[in-house]
Amino acid sequence: MIEFVLGGGCFWCLDSAYMQLRGIHDVEVGYMGGRSLNPSYEDVCNGDTGHVEVAKVIFDERVIPAEVVLDVFFTLHDPTQLNRQGHDIGTQYRSVMFYQNNDELAQFTAAVERAKQVWGDGIVTALEPATEFYRGEEYHQDFFAKNPGQGYCNAVVLPKMLKVRSAFTQYLRTE
Repeated sequence: MIEFVLGGGCFWCLDSAYMQLRGIHDVEVGYMGGRSLNPSYEDVCNGDTGHVEVAKVIFDERVIPAEVVLDVFFTLHDPTQLNRQGHDIGTQYRSVMFYQNNDELAQFTAAVERAKQVWGDGIVTALEPATEFYRGEEYHQDFFAKNPGQGYCNAVVLPKMLKVRSAFTQYLRTE
């Protein structure tokens, strides 16, 4: 299994979009890239910790190529918005890819170059070395699956899921 840690707005969006794809073994939401130890959701939302809401995407490259996983990332969020996604504003929503080694850095760099074909040169996605991953609170894990009728899920998460479904039909789960 391979793990990518990605931040692109609210982590509920990343979680739900990736979990509808074959080859995605799991998605864990949490926090990375900040200064404090063991941050809570409230700490991160306060904006003082420097952490980003991230999704650790765990996948089987024999089923879904790494390039596709990264292209999904650039499909489901707007990488040209600095420190925000839509109405979610703050550094905790910044677009960032946390690499664990030089091979991942090269993959992430190539993904940014591919994304420029869609988004142009205004991409603000940061490539940063991975730091400690802090798993988010249990109520954030699989949030959309647990709360499909929640207002934010219907207004923000669902449209992103549908965008990914439309663009990556060949990778949709059938079960």
